[in-house]
Amino acid sequence: MPINVLATDGILSLAAQQKVFADLTASFLRHHDLTGNAFLTPNVIGEINTIPKGRSFAGGKSDDIVVVELKVPSFALATPEQKAGFIAEATDIVFDAAERRHPRERIFVNMVYAVDGLWGIAGKAYTNAELGEAVSRASVK
Repeated sequence: MPINVLATDGILSLAAQQKVFADLTASFLRHHDLTGNAFLTPNVIGEINTIPKGRSFAGGKSDDIVVVELKVPSFALATPEQKAGFIAEATDIVFDAAERRHPRERIFVNMVYAVDGLWGIAGKAYTNAELGEAVSRASVK
């Protein structure tokens, strides 16, 4: 379940980037009641990319931004409450990591749902049902 963060350079220090990713991972798992799940936890992956100042935009003009994007199967964050909870918490995570200097209005969170059957892990193409079964079978570490 990739989490990708895109931030204008200078918003997040290297230490803050590492904390943001760890906290976003924990939030994603917590909103599913899957903290420590042996299958899902190591498959929450991703990256943080920084963009040089002047190369990120909002409203068609150069502006500092942070974008948090999840790519997930359709059953992830399925309820409105899960979606709203994760979006609010992800925004808070970034806001706090930026030492509250970057405006919340320039922090964006979105989710992209993958087509069923297009999750590949270790060379296996998983359907949503197979992913759900693998998560259910896995123990909590």
